[in-house]
Amino acid sequence: MHGIIHVNQERGDTMPYIEFTQEQKEQANNTDLVSFLQMRGETLKPCGREYKLIYCDESGKHDSITINGSKWFDHKNQTGGGAVKFMQEFYGMTFPEAVQELLGCTIMPEYSRKYERSPPERSEPKKAFHLPERNQNMHRVYAYLIKSRFISPEIVDYFAHQHTLYEDAQYHNAVFVGLDENGIPRQAHKRSTATFGKSFRMTCTGSDTRYSFAHFGESNRLYVFEAPIDMLSFLTLYPQNWQEHSYIAMNGVYENAILKALETHRNLQEIVLCTDNDEGGIEAAYRLADILHEHDYHKISRILPEMKDFNEMLKALNGAEALPAVPHQRLQIYRETANSLHEIYYEPQNLSDMLREFHSRNEYTLIAESALAGSVFFLQKAGFSADFETLKRKLGREYRPHTDKGSKPSKWRNLDRKVMQSISLLYRGEYAEKSDVQTAKTLYETADCAVRMCAEEAMSAPAQEEEPEESQSQAYG
Repeated sequence: MHGIIHVNQERGDTMPYIEFTQEQKEQANNTDLVSFLQMRGETLKPCGREYKLIYCDESGKHDSITINGSKWFDHKNQTGGGAVKFMQEFYGMTFPEAVQELLGCTIMPEYSRKYERSPPERSEPKKAFHLPERNQNMHRVYAYLIKSRFISPEIVDYFAHQHTLYEDAQYHNAVFVGLDENGIPRQAHKRSTATFGKSFRMTCTGSDTRYSFAHFGESNRLYVFEAPIDMLSFLTLYPQNWQEHSYIAMNGVYENAILKALETHRNLQEIVLCTDNDEGGIEAAYRLADILHEHDYHKISRILPEMKDFNEMLKALNGAEALPAVPHQRLQIYRETANSLHEIYYEPQNLSDMLREFHSRNEYTLIAESALAGSVFFLQKAGFSADFETLKRKLGREYRPHTDKGSKPSKWRNLDRKVMQSISLLYRGEYAEKSDVQTAKTLYETADCAVRMCAEEAMSAPAQEEEPEESQSQAYG
């Protein structure tokens, strides 16, 4: 492959910049990661339709990364994407190195791996699923849910009568049961009823994670929660005609149960995400919205609890100590930075020199402002109605915090790559409409990378007093 070599004057090193075709980039990003990693000796375990990657780091052994075809998601760090991003995040590669490796130009033997390879494991047959033995009564579960968690007795009664909530005989845990489309138990989640000490929760061995604690009504609306107690708390807070709608608890932030529910209940077309009002819950809502869009569900909204979650709201209403909401700092900073950008007036022929100069000084705000102004120019040139204020609002609206998990050097490399792509397009001097649109798009992406670097810089600055993150309800378009 032929490439252009450019020198980063700020860093004083030489980094290869390779012009891949769009077809090459797509081919690399669509690589089947399961086959690719198995050929390279990685340990993967089947998990339903997905695979879990087994790896080790300084904190021990992990199986938090799930892989399906070319897509992956790290549930531990709440990040994921395609094959190229996997190589960047897991092996610490640059974009050109990742694409080269995925296209078959092997550089791995010379490349240091981010994690240690896990020793091979013997495959074990999947253990059968059994519900925990039922206790003769539900005294402890009722006391815990009603007195400690302030959940309505009528709500607890309803699910107890549906046999999807009961007390286990051995430890007196609350057991939340997930039924399949035929009403057969396929999953169970246990939660301790102790009101002191460390809280205990676990999904029972052999559970099918495609099914979870839920209620299905006749309307087209599905409410999605992280945990069963969040769901029961919401029903307590908003009881009017609740049985008409559908509700499901994910037992975390995994999408399997949601997608299965949508597959088996075709009436469900409107999804309301009710994850926690903290960093993990906010990122989960954006990630789930993206996944649902990919499955052609577009009527998606978000209800943010006023406190950390809906049970904390119940606690506050009943005079108990409650945890407040936790704003997403990086999301706030990104939006504030994007909103504060000012339009730069310039001669179009000087834009490439401006970008090069600002980039050499790591002037991230100026890179964003000049790139965004250039994007407006080329969009207007291609016949589109565009202005600076509209594009900077678009930046804030389209930002997805769960995609912004890389290291600072990785983000710098992304910005470096986008700046060089922009300069290359500007130097070509092509004025066809298609070229104008591509240039506008690349400049817009450059602005996004620059604002991400601004947020990264601000995150290391001394903490300041924070404002509430966002309003109670919002649409995910």
